[in-house]
Amino acid sequence: NEDGQENQTHQQTLLPTQAHDSPQDDDKEQALKLCEICADSKQSHQILAVGACTHAAYCTDCISRHVAAKIGQSGAAATVITCPASGCGTAIELDSCRGALPKAVIDKWEEALCRNSIGESQRFYCPFRDCSAMLVAEAESIRESECPYCHRLFCAQCGVAWHSGVDCEVFQRLGQDERGREDIMVMEMAKSNKWRRCPNCKFYVERTEGCPHITCR
Repeated sequence: NEDGQENQTHQQTLLPTQAHDSPQDDDKEQALKLCEICADSKQSHQILAVGACTHAAYCTDCISRHVAAKIGQSGAAATVITCPASGCGTAIELDSCRGALPKAVIDKWEEALCRNSIGESQRFYCPFRDCSAMLVAEAESIRESECPYCHRLFCAQCGVAWHSGVDCEVFQRLGQDERGREDIMVMEMAKSNKWRRCPNCKFYVERTEGCPHITCR
């Protein structure tokens, strides 16, 4: 009858159709690549080609951690960074990683390369603990220097904050508890007032009158 035909037509209309993957979904699957270290699927722009070897399926996160770990090592291992694949000695070039790795990692990598290119006898560090920038010794005769990073004065010969008015030879003979800013100021005052230092107790004394002989207390 007519009612039965209408119900049948309505039921046929409600039947689900079979789902088909869109061309966009196929493109997304093809764009994903598997990182050989973390085994996660990554987009193509997250995969970094390392040198001329065939081990190119590494994500930028894993390569970043690999580079950071190598930089933390000492010697040539901190500068000659190779592909993380076992037995592969292909070097990873810094320039090929600039656009993919974090700036902090790139900066440390450049610092390691710079440090390795300068002889150990030529490099020293800013004596101020909150700076500690690596510097290059230009000449052994230079004493008073300014750190180009923190712009504070220091003595390049003694490796300490600048000791104005005190010769390096005198300063280096001082004990560790005599090298403070206040101690240096006292030494400058003693020098200008021609005070003498007792060889026994190390206190400064001033002779105002009487014989030149002074007995230590």
